[in-house]
Amino acid sequence: MRKITKVIACMLIPVFLLSSLGTTQAQATIQGPSTHAQSAALIDVTSGRILYSKDGDKELRIASLTKIMTAIVAIEHSKLDDKVKVSPTAFAKEGSSLYLKLGEAMTLENMLYGLMLRSGNDAASAIAEHVGGSEEGFVLLMNKKAEQIGLTHSHFMNPHGLDAEGHYSTANDLARLTAYALHNPVFKRIVATEDKSAPNPNESWEYSWHNKNKMLRMYEGADGVKTGYTKKAFRCLVSSATRNGQQLAAVTLNDGNDWNDHARMLDFGFEYFPLVEVAKQEQPVQNTDVVTGRGFWYPLAKSEEGSLTKKLILHENRGQSETEGKEQSTDPSFGLAGRIDMQLDGKLVGSIPVYRKGSYIPPEPKTEDATLGGIGDVSSWAAAWRAVLSHLLSP
Repeated sequence: MRKITKVIACMLIPVFLLSSLGTTQAQATIQGPSTHAQSAALIDVTSGRILYSKDGDKELRIASLTKIMTAIVAIEHSKLDDKVKVSPTAFAKEGSSLYLKLGEAMTLENMLYGLMLRSGNDAASAIAEHVGGSEEGFVLLMNKKAEQIGLTHSHFMNPHGLDAEGHYSTANDLARLTAYALHNPVFKRIVATEDKSAPNPNESWEYSWHNKNKMLRMYEGADGVKTGYTKKAFRCLVSSATRNGQQLAAVTLNDGNDWNDHARMLDFGFEYFPLVEVAKQEQPVQNTDVVTGRGFWYPLAKSEEGSLTKKLILHENRGQSETEGKEQSTDPSFGLAGRIDMQLDGKLVGSIPVYRKGSYIPPEPKTEDATLGGIGDVSSWAAAWRAVLSHLLSP
């Protein structure tokens, strides 16, 4: 089969952001919010675009913000109904604690609630040992995940965030990690929870956990994520909020006025970088026989709306049999005609898959399709889009 590529100028904006593409950072044409943080970042969760950054690549201690990575790695590598046992090394771990008893067993799901709502260091160690076989084994998984996501200024030494040499991240990296994690419905549900109770096998009373994240109660639309503090890292916070269908996440490291600073950062993002619907799913591309495979929204300042450049790249497949061409197939690569690339300020920020009219277009996954193991279990959809992307990115 011979593939011929046609490049056609196109005024349609891409509607599918590839996870393998680099994310853009908003330019300093708009005055950002003032903060008391040593380092800060604001990200649009849907697109992964960093909208504001203050010394965002400065490597710093991150305290219990570490547990964002702990939670997502555990969700992706284990089952929520697994029983997690408290070992001697997890029992009575210093710092914030759920006060779990030695030998006590709790489901991973409830342990994750305790981890994220009350920042239990004993829960972090117990989870790490259960998922990774040991804390050291789990840390390897954490650093592997950081590499996969593209966190180039992060390194983890433990699952709880207690101060340790060689354990650090940045505001920008934590923003990207949070955006990644918030695409997981299990993680998203846990961090948005204000109060949670869990069975206590040793007492007549239940565990009752109240979320330490005050943003859930003081900011309209707040739905996450994690607080942190140590004597060396000082106050650290990641918050998220959703308004008008747009979810933002804010990060501050070493910020003594973090609650107010996060409110200002989130207000800034919602006001100046709203999500703009730039194309609809199955939208016809003018003067062609193809349609878009995705609808897409992208955060844009008003001054940027005219700065998008686009081009349609079509692949003509020769050698396909006439019978094969007529067959109605659910193979996601069948009918795939090419893509539309989009650049903002000279940087590629997304690509649309385009399909021949009338061909099969694979659906987007629904949150309710995710099983207890998280979005990693939507395997059929993931496999379908891997096939699509392999065709999109082939020369």
